[in-house]
Amino acid sequence: MHDLTQPDPVDVGLRILIDQPSYGAQVLITFARLLELDGREEMTGLVRERGIDIAADTILRLLPDAVCRESLARAYDAMPALALDVTRGQYALLVRTAARELG
Repeated sequence: MHDLTQPDPVDVGLRILIDQPSYGAQVLITFARLLELDGREEMTGLVRERGIDIAADTILRLLPDAVCRESLARAYDAMPALALDVTRGQYALLVRTAARELG
């Protein structure tokens, strides 16, 4: 029987995993952080593709291929459409919202 004054380590581990954003959401959060570094610059499709690639590599590189593919697909599906005349900072706000909705 476990000591009643200490939580079960399995329960603690599960609680941490459940409370963390999904890998797809973590990719989007990292992508938003990258965009905020040059928040006043224009947002382009090329910036979007390179940024999401860097964020995905940062978050997913050590995970199994199947997890990477599924997480990246979810991140892409959740990503907001690219509008004209939007800054990277403005787009980062939209990406953060998408990450929260993705969970």
